[in-house]
Amino acid sequence: MTTTSQTRQSPERQTWSSRLTYIMTVAGATVGFGATWRFPYLVGENGGGAYVLLFCIAMIVIGIPMILVENVIGRRIRVNAIDSFSGTINGKPIAAGWKYLGYLGMLGSFCIMAYYMVLGGWVINYIISLFNGNLEISQPVSKELTAEFFNQSINNSPLMISLYTLLFVIINYIILVKGVIGGIERAVKYLMPLLFVFLICMVIRNVTLPGAAEGIRFYLQPDFSKITPQLFMFVLGQVFFALSLGFGVIITLSSYLKKGENLVQTAVITGFTNTLIAVLAGFMIFPSLFSFGVAPDSGPTLVFQSLPIVFSHLWAGKFFAVIFFSLLLVAALTTSLTIYEVLITALQEKTRMNRRKAIILVLAAIYILGNLPSILSYGPWAEWKIFGKNIFDAFDYFSGNILFMLTALGCALFVGFVMKDEAKQELTANSNSKFANIWFNYVKYVVPLVILSIFISNF
Repeated sequence: MTTTSQTRQSPERQTWSSRLTYIMTVAGATVGFGATWRFPYLVGENGGGAYVLLFCIAMIVIGIPMILVENVIGRRIRVNAIDSFSGTINGKPIAAGWKYLGYLGMLGSFCIMAYYMVLGGWVINYIISLFNGNLEISQPVSKELTAEFFNQSINNSPLMISLYTLLFVIINYIILVKGVIGGIERAVKYLMPLLFVFLICMVIRNVTLPGAAEGIRFYLQPDFSKITPQLFMFVLGQVFFALSLGFGVIITLSSYLKKGENLVQTAVITGFTNTLIAVLAGFMIFPSLFSFGVAPDSGPTLVFQSLPIVFSHLWAGKFFAVIFFSLLLVAALTTSLTIYEVLITALQEKTRMNRRKAIILVLAAIYILGNLPSILSYGPWAEWKIFGKNIFDAFDYFSGNILFMLTALGCALFVGFVMKDEAKQELTANSNSKFANIWFNYVKYVVPLVILSIFISNF
């Protein structure tokens, strides 16, 4: 990155060293478990190709327009995700109440990290168990065996999962403490290519299996009878999770963008990259499931209970299992780093706190108040329910279905009714261009209705 002085409130703020590094970082932030864990099991539960088709449409309808919304908010005065809603518009101060959108995003980021890091702990547990033989898949295993392993190593081992989750937190700390410049950007330069290599290896291996064609057909051939307005609303909502919209992530990352950067190009590339990786993740999973007769609709436990069965039937199955779970870990890391950064940047700039102290405070608070309760919710605290959900699921539900929806809605309204013409000026050099006007009116009038529809359908 290089430094720039062309900001109104953050004169020494750094900028990304290139568009490629920014795109790679945003892609890393938006890939994560959303593409490698959540997307495949949702495809399996919701009709295969029908879900994939709607996901691609939803990326165009809501995904890319909302990336641009957060881009223009983040780059406007290039500060943290709370103060991005402050300053002046046309010489008039922005009402202080808009800052609550930033705080809402902070709360949502806390909730997602509360359970997200635990998933990282699960993945580390599987990798280590494959190495030490606790999960032995050199011979074909049954569904009962993988379910028992999951129950024993996840549900009934809170201490071990706590340690693995802590290990994942420490890995994040080691990178974050080096800063946005020497930590996140440098890490992403290595992690994203590694993720692609792992992903391509798994795709090639699985699409060449006997019987893989049936899985590919399920995955790509839409059953139009399964396409309903309700499913489309559901898919639209999942795009927010897939792109980290409403988290404050893109707002924070965009605050390090140069003023001359083409936001439209970066948004389109980001949306395309996220969709590509999600679709490739399906190619790495469904052909193998159908090849060995494993049900694709296993839900959230698909990659943890169903895929080990598949790997146990493969030649060099343990090797490919390690590659697969390593891919999940890399994807999780590229996302966790950026969501942590949202909270760290805000804490630093709001309190003038030393970065190392801010990192320790954020990571420790989330681990103690979020990660540990989520871990215990699968064991000793299993009976504790919040609106009928255990703590882990409650964090997931409130972040993905309420907090992020409300934050995203507020962002669209902020652009349409507060920033107004300044949003178009931030988007393109020619604020009167046809594209800028179409995007602005779409965001002002259509996107809020879409988000409200998603929000209502979630209940």
